[in-house]
Amino acid sequence: MSKKGQHVVPSADGWSVKKAGSARATSTHQTQAEAIAAATKIARNQKTELYIHGRDGRIRERNSYGNDPIPPKG
Repeated sequence: MSKKGQHVVPSADGWSVKKAGSARATSTHQTQAEAIAAATKIARNQKTELYIHGRDGRIRERNSYGNDPIPPKG
């Protein structure tokens, strides 16, 4: 998890929200939807990115709540 922001990742207890570069989970939830809701709130407050990982651990979705360039790149 090298990208800055909040990551929603699978864990032994369900789904965890982790800050990029942190070994410990910020919070753990039974469902991915609950974890996404919690991570979205944190990402909005901190104006960072939200990375949603699938069961395989790969990033499947990403949302930006930071300072997006205008016009957006690409």
